[in-house]
Amino acid sequence: MLETDGPKFSAALEAQVRHYGVDIMTQQEAAKIIPPSQPGELVEVQFANGGSLKSATVILSTGARWRNVNVPGEEQYKNAGVNYCPHCDGPLYKGKRVAVIGGGNSGVEAAIDLAGIVEHVTLIEFANQLKADAVLVNKVQSLSNVTIHVNAQTTEITGDGNKVNGIKYKDRISGEEHLVQLAGVFVQIGLVPNTEFLKGSVELSRFGEIVVDAHGRTNIPGVFAAGDATTTPFKQIVIAAGEGAKAALSAFDYLIRMPVAVEAA
Repeated sequence: MLETDGPKFSAALEAQVRHYGVDIMTQQEAAKIIPPSQPGELVEVQFANGGSLKSATVILSTGARWRNVNVPGEEQYKNAGVNYCPHCDGPLYKGKRVAVIGGGNSGVEAAIDLAGIVEHVTLIEFANQLKADAVLVNKVQSLSNVTIHVNAQTTEITGDGNKVNGIKYKDRISGEEHLVQLAGVFVQIGLVPNTEFLKGSVELSRFGEIVVDAHGRTNIPGVFAAGDATTTPFKQIVIAAGEGAKAALSAFDYLIRMPVAVEAA
């Protein structure tokens, strides 16, 4: 198989889970995690509708969402020239011209990655300098097919009604507006982990990611986490799937080592 897509992969995972008779609750929003007050007690998951479940173990895999640049054209041309993953979609633009929005580590890494595939990369950064690590900045500045614009505010992603054909940005010093003709735009201004409901219960990093150790354990006994919502580096589906397997194995290990049997409510 050369490729798959998110919905197809998710459907295959769901089919496997159902095959093993696992109960699946849909249309439910977790609102809070209540840690056990003493060893041997259950973890409680409270739902937005007022209901709750208790379990000896919980695996958090809430994922993350791409941070949007929120300019005209972004929503309209998603999956039609507006992209958020250079590793996934970069090969689609081989020999074409693209832009990367964002001058942090993810943006500069994307520009470096894409420069080896596409004809030309325009890197747009709002601040007055690139915010990436110095070694990455030096690398991207050495590439002949990358043009860098700092103090540049993206104002619009343009298209022909079907797909992207350009990007507009404003020079924040002169106020002058520019239009760059291109085939694709990669928004690289960060990920937002879906962990707002965990604040105050599970330890989070300064970026809002769930802090996990090498076994997928959180700071709460019996609570594990995996995927893009965690501090695990490299937000890729194959890595998240592997981390999910690791968290499941860690949860199993936790259960078999419990000194007293606990029944889930």
